Amino acid sequence: MCNLYTVNVSANAIADAFKARMPTAFNAAQGDVYPGAPGMVVREADGGRVVQAMTWGFPLPQKSKKTGLPIKPKPVNNIADLSSFMWRHIAPRPENRCLIPLTGFAEAEGEQGAKTRTWFRVKGQPVFAWAGLWKDSDEWGAVYSGLMTDCNATVEPVHNRMPVLLLPDEWDRWLHGSLDDVRAFQDRCFPSELTEIERTAEPWIRRTRPISQA
Repeated sequence: MCNLYTVNVSANAIADAFKARMPTAFNAAQGDVYPGAPGMVVREADGGRVVQAMTWGFPLPQKSKKTGLPIKPKPVNNIADLSSFMWRHIAPRPENRCLIPLTGFAEAEGEQGAKTRTWFRVKGQPVFAWAGLWKDSDEWGAVYSGLMTDCNATVEPVHNRMPVLLLPDEWDRWLHGSLDDVRAFQDRCFPSELTEIERTAEPWIRRTRPISQA
């Protein structure tokens, strides 16, 4: 799973990198992005790409175990199985695809209680893209989630899964391709020789509610 990523460039830099329009009214913070928090995505709108602020995670309804009444939903921020009820109706639709800009994603590494952040990046790409799906929700407005796949050799010592990363010449295929194209991206192993790893002493601290995967 990917439960933390970062964007350490401005929204204008994202717009330039993805050749996208920036709305007049735009509000999305730079820095670390956690499940259930705002992030930036790039999607198609009116014949071109646009940068949009959304919440990271599709809302999954929850009920209290004590009362049986609805409580705050959980953000499902990773997409594991495209046949799951949450994704199967939107995955075939290009209008529900998006690119998630990021400058790095992190996984927890180390002993329980003393885990630290290990960061991964794409070599030669200060900003890169994660394949995502988005929709408008009743609970949180526009929301997005990122597609996951099996890890490559660089990520394997830390985690057995990683985001589906896209090279610039693959962006259009993700945004406009068929369901078979979507599945092909998930089945592909992103080249380990293009992936950088940085181990840090930063504590791994989950600052948001527990996440879910579907």
